[in-house]
Amino acid sequence: MRKFLVIIMLSLILSGGAYANPESIKKDGFVIPTNKWKDKIKIDENFVVTNPKDKIIIIYNHGSDGNDVKLKDCFWRSELRNMAQLAGDKINGKEIMVYIHCQGQLEGDLGAKLGKIGMWMKKWEGPYPGTSKMDRRVEGNLDVIKKFVNMGVPKKQIFMSGHSCGGWATLRLTAKYMEEVGGGISLMPACFWNLSKKYKVKKVGYDEAMKKFHKKYPGMAQWRQEQIDIIKEGNAPVLIFTHPMDPFEGLTSDWMDKVPNFKRIVVSEKKKINGKKCKLAGSNWEEPVKNAHTIDWADCFMHYHPVIKEYIASRL
Repeated sequence: MRKFLVIIMLSLILSGGAYANPESIKKDGFVIPTNKWKDKIKIDENFVVTNPKDKIIIIYNHGSDGNDVKLKDCFWRSELRNMAQLAGDKINGKEIMVYIHCQGQLEGDLGAKLGKIGMWMKKWEGPYPGTSKMDRRVEGNLDVIKKFVNMGVPKKQIFMSGHSCGGWATLRLTAKYMEEVGGGISLMPACFWNLSKKYKVKKVGYDEAMKKFHKKYPGMAQWRQEQIDIIKEGNAPVLIFTHPMDPFEGLTSDWMDKVPNFKRIVVSEKKKINGKKCKLAGSNWEEPVKNAHTIDWADCFMHYHPVIKEYIASRL
C-alpha cells in the first residue's frame, strides 16, 4: 500500500498535477495594474482594448531555459511585478497596458532534431538548418502586433519588450521590423547559455573567451554571431538594460555600445541600484538577488521606471 502511494505521488509531481507551481503562468493576457510591488499578480486573459488610440501597449516576452526546444513554462509571477507597476501609468495622457505573450510551446527545427542538450554538442558545426525558435518567436510577436493594430492601436504606441531570451527576441524583431512598432525595451538580453561565467570573460577577456566558445561549440557560436550581425545592421533605436555580473551575457554585451541607435544602460556593478539593496519576491518578501540576470525582477529596478517611461514618451 505504501509503495502504491509513493507511485501515485511521484506521478502527480511528474505530471505537474496537484503539485504544479502556482508561480508559473502559461497563458497570454494583460497584467492587471497593482498599487504596491508586493501585491498579488493577476492576468486578464480577455483580448480587449477599449479606446485603443489612448493606449500604449507593451508586449512582454519571457526568457527560456532551453534555447530551441519546447518548454513547460513561460512566465513566473515574480518577474511580472515591475511590469504590474508600469501598467496603468499614463504617458502624454495615454495609459500603459502590459500584454504577456507565452511562446514556450514553440520549437526550432534544430531543437526538434537534437533536443535540449544536443545543441551544445560539438558535432553541430552550423549553419543553422531551417527555422529557429527565435525566428518563430519574432513571427509570433508580429502576429500579436498585427492584432493590436487591427484593433485600432497605432503602431507607434506598441512596444516590444522582454527578459533574457525575450530581450533577445526584442532586439531581433526591432532590427528587421522597427516600422511595425514604436520601440523596444530589452531586459538582460541573452539566449546562448551562461557565456560570461562559463568562459571566465572577466579573467581572460572577451576575445579569448569567444575563441574558446567558437572552438568548443562552433554551430552555436556561429548562430549567435549571425544574429548579432542582424541586430547590428538593423541599428534600431531600442532601450537595453544589462548587468556586468549577469552570468549569461553580462560581460559579452559590449558590442552593443558600437550600435549607434542603441541606448544601453549598465544597471550596476553590484546587486544594488542607486544604493538600494535589491530584493525579489520571496516567501518573506526579503529574498536577496543572487543572480544578477534577474535584477530586473527586483524591487530596486523600479528606479529605472522613469527612464523607461521617458524612452516611451520620446517614441510617441
